[in-house]
Amino acid sequence: MKHLVSIIIRTLNEEKYLEELLTAINNQKLDKDIFKTEIVLVDSGSIDRTLNIAQEYNLKIVHIKKQSFSFGRSLNLGCSNASGSIFVFISGHCVPINDNWLTKLINPVIKGYEYSYGRQIGRDSTLFSEQQVFDKQYPKTSYIPQNGYFCNNANSAISKGVWKKYGFNENITGCEDMDLAKKYVNDGGKVAYVAESCVFHIHNENWLTIKRRYEREALALQSIMPEVRLSIFDTLNYFFIALIKDLKAAIKYKIFLKNFFPIVKYRLMQYSGSYIGNNKTTKISKSKKIEYFYPRKRD
Repeated sequence: MKHLVSIIIRTLNEEKYLEELLTAINNQKLDKDIFKTEIVLVDSGSIDRTLNIAQEYNLKIVHIKKQSFSFGRSLNLGCSNASGSIFVFISGHCVPINDNWLTKLINPVIKGYEYSYGRQIGRDSTLFSEQQVFDKQYPKTSYIPQNGYFCNNANSAISKGVWKKYGFNENITGCEDMDLAKKYVNDGGKVAYVAESCVFHIHNENWLTIKRRYEREALALQSIMPEVRLSIFDTLNYFFIALIKDLKAAIKYKIFLKNFFPIVKYRLMQYSGSYIGNNKTTKISKSKKIEYFYPRKRD
């Protein structure tokens, strides 16, 4: 049976890594008798060379206005403009680490685990604490299927049928992947975690953007996991536990002095943002929404 795989890339000013990502996609090893691929780029207002690069690679480009952007809406737009039976999602600032990334990622979907996600690791510019987060959330061992509904659309694949049945929530400020996966799992589906399908995920964010990322994700998780509430005590407890673990790891790797202040800052931004997002009780304004998503500031 022949499969058309639609690779959907969300972009906003991704000129720094987009060409490397597209080259890595083109270099993937696929059985051409079984698989065909297309690339759909969903851009939300790039003003750098992102669109020029996309045109050079002859991609299908669709646009979403800044005022109507959400992660879920942009993915739904990409999926509705894709022709494949399998949709693969990868962020414009992610790069597959080898030429088996795509095959490994879509294999579980073909075998009936219709939502899969792969491993994420940092690169040379990744903050030490963020790499610790990657190591915790994306272990070296695959779980096919896994227990639960955690997943992440920076590196994932889903069948067209599952997407059509559930769609991505367009009204939440992030975690649209977990929102859909929870519905899928509650209906008896299984999510697969594929460690062998690995990408570099390169954030390079400033401190305020890191805080906002955790804030909007925690805000989204209110609707997905309403039973999870963060008190001040919880937040301080988790902050100090993570801080101590990071500092011990930095000592182990003999990089303590270089990383002490970045570790403290990262964990402070992570847990202060998470606390604020988890405890928001009012609907976010249009201006606050734009603050969450635009611009995605980098150092």
